[in-house]
Amino acid sequence: MSRGGGRVVVQHLRERRRRGRDPGPPPYAWRDETASVFARDNAAELAVGRRAVTAASPWSLSPAALRRAPFTPRLVLPSPNGSAIAAAAGGSTVVAGCLRNASAVGRWLALHGHGTLERPLAVIAAGERWPDGSLRPGLEDLMGAGAVIAALQAAGGAGPLSPEAAAARTAFTGTPDAAGAVAACSSALELVRSGFADDVAIAVEVDASTTVPVLTDGAFSAGTRTYGSLLDGAVHTGPVHLMPPD
Repeated sequence: MSRGGGRVVVQHLRERRRRGRDPGPPPYAWRDETASVFARDNAAELAVGRRAVTAASPWSLSPAALRRAPFTPRLVLPSPNGSAIAAAAGGSTVVAGCLRNASAVGRWLALHGHGTLERPLAVIAAGERWPDGSLRPGLEDLMGAGAVIAALQAAGGAGPLSPEAAAARTAFTGTPDAAGAVAACSSALELVRSGFADDVAIAVEVDASTTVPVLTDGAFSAGTRTYGSLLDGAVHTGPVHLMPPD
């Protein structure tokens, strides 16, 4: 795909392991001084790990925690999955999508002519990594990707689909209860057992949002809300910054 093509980054149940065990090349090391410096240089708050939330640092990658956190106009997300992918694809049009805003994203893509031979599109199911650094695919992100592709097709803006895109679409449309499947997948069950059932409940609110976050100048700006973005369920009015890759 040419660099001018579009990208939709899909991620749902993320960052559930302790950061000290996470391998791989995150855009910046989790909670190290460079992350704090990046946030400070951008006049932003820094999102911490789910278990690192405190009164002084209430913002985290947990959507439930973000719903409870006070408003901050700028937030840095040091995620090695969705944020890292989005930052690396910054030369393209990058949109954040998931089950929560799949229909809105599909309509937006069709309106702007993405998903055609003239404006090809990659829908990326972010997934995550196993402790040994190998890729850990996520059913939740496959379903989200399929939902976006199905919505784009319904809006009349997709085609022809690659075999991979068609398989993702079929995984979503062929599952009678996609939200239930995501809530019962291994990633969701790990979160529930760790005490983060609210995060799972938010992630499976299908089409709860009509906001389409678009990456602009290194930050996601989504008008008045970031529902359906990498910050599922958070309420903010300013940009959401991604830490650039190393």
